[in-house]
Amino acid sequence: MPRVARIKSNSKIYHIMIRGINQQNIFSVNEDNEKFMAILAKYHQKSKYEIYAYCLMNNHVHILIKEGREALSNFMKRIGTSYVSWYNWQYNRKGHLFQDRYKSEPVEDDAYFLTVLRYIHQNPLKAGLVNHIDSYKWSSYTEYINQPKIVNIEFALKMFHQDKEKAIEGLKRFNQEPNNDCCLEMSAKRETLSDKEIRHLVLSKYHIELATLQNTPTITQDKVLKYLKELEGCSLRQVSRLTGLTVNKIFKA
Repeated sequence: MPRVARIKSNSKIYHIMIRGINQQNIFSVNEDNEKFMAILAKYHQKSKYEIYAYCLMNNHVHILIKEGREALSNFMKRIGTSYVSWYNWQYNRKGHLFQDRYKSEPVEDDAYFLTVLRYIHQNPLKAGLVNHIDSYKWSSYTEYINQPKIVNIEFALKMFHQDKEKAIEGLKRFNQEPNNDCCLEMSAKRETLSDKEIRHLVLSKYHIELATLQNTPTITQDKVLKYLKELEGCSLRQVSRLTGLTVNKIFKA
């Protein structure tokens, strides 16, 4: 099928989302997150983009951004190519890491800008990773509250108050409000992976045939099983069938 043309933003501000292929994790340890942030900071400076918000989740990334001196597609390609190259080297893997093209939506007015900002900051909370948004390390919320690093915080803060301290308090209250915000949803439907796809993913990532997993050390079994449990479209019964391990063993891994 032909690709659908992206909708251009008159404001040049976009909400961007990239995710792992088959929704697999793209960040496993803090070093992965740190590397992605270093790459984002590098090209943000080179391309003169304005970044208003970001959140790095386990298997996807959200960014609220304004185009700089080069096309958005070029900017995203630089970030994606750099991170995938490093990730593949780091984990001794080959092939794609991100699923399809990045997703984007235009952000044309202040009201929707603030909705997207809150949606991005509340991602970890709604995913059940933290009990409060300021507890999450890999989100721009801490840059608004503490010290900005790569985020332009003034643009959003001025929407709350001209006095910076009062603006921050207003932003805090707004970001903590319960809501049903729904912005650039990752997927409406969970896809089921085939046995062949699951075997291939494990072979590519761990160089292990699933049929032989029972014969590997327990620490290796647990690592592979934890990965499979987090993999979208992969059921415990399917893993049990492919490995010969009991559903109880897989659940406890």
